[in-house]
Amino acid sequence: MRALLKATPNLIAYKNSTDQYMTTASLRGGDRVLHVAWPDGTSADFPFLWLRDNCPSGFHPQTRERQFDLTSIPLELSVTNAALENGNIVLTWDDGDHISRYDPEWLYDHRPGFGLSDPAGVEPVLWRGDLPPNDLPRASALDLMSSDDALLAFLVESKKTGLSIVDGMVDDKNAGMAIAQRIGFLRETNFGTTFEVMSKPNPNNLAYTSHALPLHTDLANQELPPGFQFLHCLANEAEGGGSTFCDGFAIAADLKTTDPDAFRLLAETPVPFRFHDDDYDIRRHHMVIDLDAFGNLHELHFNAHLAGIFDLPADRMEAYYRAYRKIMQMTRSEKYVMTTRLEGGEMVIFDNRRVLHGRAAFDPNTGFRHLRGCYVDRGEFDSRIRVLSRSKG
Repeated sequence: MRALLKATPNLIAYKNSTDQYMTTASLRGGDRVLHVAWPDGTSADFPFLWLRDNCPSGFHPQTRERQFDLTSIPLELSVTNAALENGNIVLTWDDGDHISRYDPEWLYDHRPGFGLSDPAGVEPVLWRGDLPPNDLPRASALDLMSSDDALLAFLVESKKTGLSIVDGMVDDKNAGMAIAQRIGFLRETNFGTTFEVMSKPNPNNLAYTSHALPLHTDLANQELPPGFQFLHCLANEAEGGGSTFCDGFAIAADLKTTDPDAFRLLAETPVPFRFHDDDYDIRRHHMVIDLDAFGNLHELHFNAHLAGIFDLPADRMEAYYRAYRKIMQMTRSEKYVMTTRLEGGEMVIFDNRRVLHGRAAFDPNTGFRHLRGCYVDRGEFDSRIRVLSRSKG
């Protein structure tokens, strides 16, 4: 239990029975902040408005959604008193004597300027063509279906590389879906909730032919391209048809170093992508290299077959084509490309907005080749990591 050491309108302090040092909190009215210092040497300022907006009483106790109306308080509100009560920092406000109670550990986790710790915030491990396929993260289907611990470990490793393998899949066309649904709900597209990768008559996508497929990301024409793709190999008896992969993040990182102008053009210039057949005409402009709000690599949109007619101004066209051609060449270099052959009973999982995938041509007259695919978006994948990580906290 925490013992009260001191309480005044301006300074409060407490400690755990096992703590050698105190955590202190002090009001700095001139700066309109509450300053908190923890025993590990960490300190932070919490603006009054932030504290009032995040008062625990302003959240629904079951849904945890914010109910507080920020417009109900004046921008100039102040704290009239600070105290300690059962280990919580207790603030009294000047807008009708409202009282807020904050757990110092909660404040530590939500310090302004630092994002909330995220178990799904896995740092990418870049790889290139010299990574042996046998070194990819691998797990058995039985373990993933029966053990949350195995599933969590596999999902984290899969996020690191963006590419992983599941083996021991049963000979059931729904087996891949079952594992995907252990992670999240399936993403439906204009090709359906699942799709059959095989040679078929009257195809509306090159994947449904026996032709070679250069490395690409799927459905760059979509407003939000699918996240993780699951491809369950049910049969691969034809000659040819080897699978190819490359880490788009590694290519982008190397391009930024070797040709920063090309990187900038690809990261700042939106270009059109389009899929159209008898039933659909789906179009979207994307950057080939997409950065997040903090300037980090976020995703790639690269699909030469779905690229629309470039519509940027004519005086910028040649420079852009040079950059676009450069990244295209990199996706075909042995320096970056991993080649493997999926066998029946294996399933490959990859981040469709990071890892580019393709295949060699195959001869359908020499045997049957059938893969069944589905998607789970990145948000669902990350959510599953976070939920499974709770028991590890």
